[in-house]
Amino acid sequence: MSFLSSSKDGTVVLRVYVQPKSSRQRIAGLYDGLLKVGVASPPVDGRANREVAQFLAKCLKIPKKNVILKSGLQSRRKVFVIKGLHGEEIRRILKPFILPEKK
Repeated sequence: MSFLSSSKDGTVVLRVYVQPKSSRQRIAGLYDGLLKVGVASPPVDGRANREVAQFLAKCLKIPKKNVILKSGLQSRRKVFVIKGLHGEEIRRILKPFILPEKK
């Protein structure tokens, strides 16, 4: 399963593995087929979820309202819906941050 796929409605589905309480915001490559994102916020009261969404919007240069948490509210494995960009655009933007997955 790829961390990135397109939906029939034109949105893009981005599968993320979140590392809360990280030393800094960062995209740390791939983890178990998911995009690994580190955020400084703890997983309390949705703070880490909001920070991940804001960080993804900043990285992709799109408005925060275009990054929607679809599932994984209380899990490290989350699914975000991205509006306003095509899958290939997102893949191109994220390519410098993604190294081959370690096995």
